[in-house]
Amino acid sequence: SSILGRATDSALDKLARPGAFYDDENIRIALPIVGGASSGLLGRLMQAGDRLGVLGGITRSINDAAGTAAGEAKPIFREAIDELSWQDAPAIVSESDGGTQYLRRSSNDALSGKLEPLIDDALGEAGVYNQFDGLAEKHGFIRDAGLSRESINRSVSEQALDGIFAYIGREERAFRRDPIGNLGGALGDLLGRE
Repeated sequence: SSILGRATDSALDKLARPGAFYDDENIRIALPIVGGASSGLLGRLMQAGDRLGVLGGITRSINDAAGTAAGEAKPIFREAIDELSWQDAPAIVSESDGGTQYLRRSSNDALSGKLEPLIDDALGEAGVYNQFDGLAEKHGFIRDAGLSRESINRSVSEQALDGIFAYIGREERAFRRDPIGNLGGALGDLLGRE
């Protein structure tokens, strides 16, 4: 199988482990603050809510849901990789994470659209929506910040995709450092074709 396919499988396996998203501060998913409110009053209210522990549990649940979705996303990524062609090869081999970058440029919207239902299911299963509804009833600042089930799903999906691609890029760079094979073999290996 291709370097990009192996990198993707490895990245998704790592992210599917319990706590993987939450434990890595570089990719930890935060509750969305809608409308760029992070520097305004709503942003300060959200940060205060987080500090008070109102939102701490829901943040962990959101990250756990992203990990669950990552574990189920392999076929989606494999399909996107299978659609890459030899014509894409120059863009793919030019950088140490060129395959990852190209996959993101060519397939981001499609991957996002297919990931959202997985995230939606995982958020429901993890109890995030129930937690959110309960918190929103008790704390008006949550609704005031523009948070809804839809905005949470969209934001979590986008952040999860950022984390997934960060990990795929890391794995791709590691696989490429493996000295086995010549350039022709490497080209074929990148796309998984003889």
